[in-house]
Amino acid sequence: MHAAHGVGYEIYKRKHDIRMTIEKKREKDYLRSQRVASDLERKIHV
Repeated sequence: MHAAHGVGYEIYKRKHDIRMTIEKKREKDYLRSQRVASDLERKIHV
């Protein structure tokens, strides 16, 4: 947790605003990775 987001788990657990910021970033990263995987999948099957 600390290496990836710069916040320890205890702070993440206690501070709602920090947790929401991290979760929004994680969701954005996840969606970006899904788009990259989808683009690669399309390029492979062309």
